[in-house]
Amino acid sequence: MTSILLSPVRRSDCADLIAANHQSQSYHAPWVKAFTDSDGFDAWFSQTVTGANIGLVARESESLGVVGVFTLSQIALGNFRSCYLGYYGMAGFGKRGLMTEALKATMAYAFDEVGLNRVEANIQPGNARSIALVARCGFVKEGFSERYLKIDGEWRDHERWARVKDAV
Repeated sequence: MTSILLSPVRRSDCADLIAANHQSQSYHAPWVKAFTDSDGFDAWFSQTVTGANIGLVARESESLGVVGVFTLSQIALGNFRSCYLGYYGMAGFGKRGLMTEALKATMAYAFDEVGLNRVEANIQPGNARSIALVARCGFVKEGFSERYLKIDGEWRDHERWARVKDAV
């Protein structure tokens, strides 16, 4: 029996996501600055329903609590069939394997539902838990990008990790 329910984000997820993000601010720091109000949700949600982005919400099947959020962004189809993966987990659900299960479900969604061949995750070098998560899910380190992404007002270095469809 699965412990995770994964679904595309819906407007009705707004209150739960805001509450989970608000409660998890210190848990996320300094790796991600997630939205904590309806304007932030609206900005994120609008990117997931138009353009080449998909937002997914992972919930614990028993409590329906938000375990994590995943974004497949800059999806390119055609001969490329690739995207970038963004994600973060919520406080209170750590060390139970739920994010591992949710990431595996996200990869199945990306490969089987969207039809992608490759998914790339860029992770700050000091984020050991996130690096361990992608490694458990079949991602391979491909390189290092200096000053890759601006997070909370600062340019941050990232490691590039990727997984291709038939890797695991």
